[in-house]
Amino acid sequence: MTTSTGINARLDRIGTDDNYMIIPMDHGLTMGAVKGLKDIESTIDAVTRGGADAVLTQKGIAPRVHENKNGKGYIVHLNGSTTIGPDENDKRLTGTVEEAVRVGADAVSFHINVGSTYEPDQLAQLSEVTADAERLGVPVLAMAYARGPGVDSTDPEALGHAVRLAEEVGADIVKTGYSGDAESFQHVVESTRLPVVIAGGSKGTDRETVEMVRGVMDAGGAGISMGRSIFQHDDPEAIATAVSGITHDDLSTDEALTKAGLAIEA
Repeated sequence: MTTSTGINARLDRIGTDDNYMIIPMDHGLTMGAVKGLKDIESTIDAVTRGGADAVLTQKGIAPRVHENKNGKGYIVHLNGSTTIGPDENDKRLTGTVEEAVRVGADAVSFHINVGSTYEPDQLAQLSEVTADAERLGVPVLAMAYARGPGVDSTDPEALGHAVRLAEEVGADIVKTGYSGDAESFQHVVESTRLPVVIAGGSKGTDRETVEMVRGVMDAGGAGISMGRSIFQHDDPEAIATAVSGITHDDLSTDEALTKAGLAIEA
């Protein structure tokens, strides 16, 4: 729904040449003050110096973001849950588009678990968010995961359904899981006209992280929205530099690791 001047202008603030390198750091709500988030100011500074286009947090962290993001974009996440609560898939509203704008956001994001028992409520809420956002000229990043009873979270068909759902209800960018290889992920990308970015999941090796990003770009994806793989790295700026090398400079895996000063061993 990138029809308004405001939405297009703000999309430019959170991406580079229609590709996106977004670092979500809303995990403090979900998991607590884990590694990389206690001193979130330093982490935001590091990943944006490394080439990230935007960072993403819950609204209350906004005062800790702006002075440290080196002029890059800012996204406010509008729902959440905790790992110690009764069901982590039960994401509840934590903010509004208007609140996000008030704290300086360039875009908003919303999480929906497609295939879960919470899908109906989350679908209705996402639809309301996209309506509010369009009225205010704010882009929406839909985090649309294939997640629920009997759902394979890496199945390209399920992932394709999730990303298409995001377009159908009016999102501007969609984030989803990775199917495991570029060939199968091409189906996911082709299921929507929206830019598709992938989640990182739990932290892997440097090579695994960078190879996954290479696969997404080879499949026609638009980049990444990776949290723990980057902000929990021993050197967040270095891994951000490597991922940026793939997302923005079309480097090979080895070239990206070398540029970042990271080991290129398999």
